[in-house]
Amino acid sequence: MTRLTSIVIAAALLAAGIVLGGYLMGDGLKRARMAERSVTVRGLAERDVTADLATWTIAYSEQGTELGAVQGAIDNDTRAIAAFFRAQGFPDNALSNAGVSVNQYFDSNRGVNNVTVRRRLQLRTNDVMKARTAYARQFDLIKSGVALEEGSGMVYSFTKLNDIKPAMIAEATKDARKGAEQFAKDSGTGVGGIKSATQGYFSIGARDGQDGGSGNDSPFQKVRVVTTIDFYLG
Repeated sequence: MTRLTSIVIAAALLAAGIVLGGYLMGDGLKRARMAERSVTVRGLAERDVTADLATWTIAYSEQGTELGAVQGAIDNDTRAIAAFFRAQGFPDNALSNAGVSVNQYFDSNRGVNNVTVRRRLQLRTNDVMKARTAYARQFDLIKSGVALEEGSGMVYSFTKLNDIKPAMIAEATKDARKGAEQFAKDSGTGVGGIKSATQGYFSIGARDGQDGGSGNDSPFQKVRVVTTIDFYLG
C-alpha cells in the first residue's frame, strides 16, 4: 500500500467519522428536543358525599344579681336541653359539656351585683339525618325558655376522605390525560408518559342547589380535587 493510498483511506475514514458523528449528534439533539416537548394540563375529579358526623354546639346564658339563683336558672336550661334531645331520640351520652364561664361585677352606681353564667353543650352524633331534623326544631328550645346565643350552630363533617382519595386522584389523572390527548391531536403529536405531577388540594363544599353555602353547614357535600400534570409529547 502506497503512502498516497494510506492518506486517502485515512481521509475517507475521518470523513465517515465526521458524518456519523454529525448524524448521531443531530439525532441526539432531536431526541433531546422531543424529550423537552410537553404539555401541562389540569384534571378534575368531583364526588357527591353525605356527611357522616354532625356536631351541634348550643350556647346559652343566664343573668341575675345572685350567683346561686343564676346557677339554678342555668341548671334548669340544661335540663330542658337534655329533655329536648331525649325527646328527639338521642341517648344522654350524645350530649357533653363544652365549657362554662362565670362573670361577676359590682355596679357601684346602682349598688347592684351583676352575675352572668354562660354554658355550652355539644351534641356529637353519626346519625346525621336525625341531628338535622332536631336542628330544624330548635325553636322548641327557645319556647322552653332557653335563650340560644350567638355561636350556637350545627357543623356537618365528612370524615372518610382518605377512603376515596386514591380513586379520585386516579379520576383526576384520567381527566388530565384526556385534555393532553386532545391537545396532542390538535397539534399532530402523541401523548407519552408523565413528566411531573402535582396533587391538588382536596376541598369539601356544599353541593350546588343544596342549602348552605359552605361545606360544613349542609350534610350534602361535594368533594373536589384538581391535579396538575405535565405529559411528554412525542
